[in-house]
Amino acid sequence: MTKPPSDCDSLFFEPIGVIRTKMRTKFDSPHQPTNSDEERNVIQLFSGKGFDVAVRDLASFDRIWLIWWFHRNSTWRPLVLPPRGEATRRGVFATRSPHRPNPIGITAVPLLGVDKLTIIVGNTDLVDETPILDIKPYIPTVDAFPDASMGWISGVEEKLLEPHRYTVTYSALATSQIEWLQKNWGITFIERAHEALSRDPSVHRTRRIRKWQGGQLQMGCGGWRIIFTVNDLHVLIENIVPGYPDSLLLQALNTNIPDHEAQIAFKQVWPDEPKFDAALDETDR
Repeated sequence: MTKPPSDCDSLFFEPIGVIRTKMRTKFDSPHQPTNSDEERNVIQLFSGKGFDVAVRDLASFDRIWLIWWFHRNSTWRPLVLPPRGEATRRGVFATRSPHRPNPIGITAVPLLGVDKLTIIVGNTDLVDETPILDIKPYIPTVDAFPDASMGWISGVEEKLLEPHRYTVTYSALATSQIEWLQKNWGITFIERAHEALSRDPSVHRTRRIRKWQGGQLQMGCGGWRIIFTVNDLHVLIENIVPGYPDSLLLQALNTNIPDHEAQIAFKQVWPDEPKFDAALDETDR
């Protein structure tokens, strides 16, 4: 059996900073960043390390690579179920799964500005407070290979170009709840959920779709749950429920729960709605 050199049994990484984004949960984060929408995110480098000098000449690049740490993951799997495509498990090294032996991520992002220890970047797939390990310039002549095969992902990309198979509609209750969340709390997760359900609303662990009760299904959307039914090629979103039980929401120290105050207020408006009482798993946080 091949073993690592004795001096490489373990390695030590120290973050150089953190990124601040509007994405608080994994559901908020796209599978890959897109350039279709304007977005501004801030990387705050740590002081006292000489990083204000290390960023010299960086501003002349249009894009940079971020090397970062999947700080919310503590386990890994040799086979993973990608959220896109058929429900087929694939070797983790053939995917971008966050559940890796060493949970390191890489993302190429637009560079919008550099001001000492503050770096402004565009669209990204990093959740808020992700630790940044390193920054490198993106060099198109070296880093881009547009003709390279994408392996099994090629078939997935082709299917994404096909028309959506399912029609998604909303009950009056669900419509009221969605509008209330957006108006009072600025919470908007329905567009991503609508897109996913219109393509495939079947049970799928990584897409956070599970059986619920009475023939209904539920989809995890960060701190929230969408309850829906499927009839042939029609998806009916019946209602929204908070993803955390009262036993957790009412603990004052649980400030890391996404949309904590909004979930408590929601239950005051809709107290008789069924509650989701199971703990969130790794795919939801």
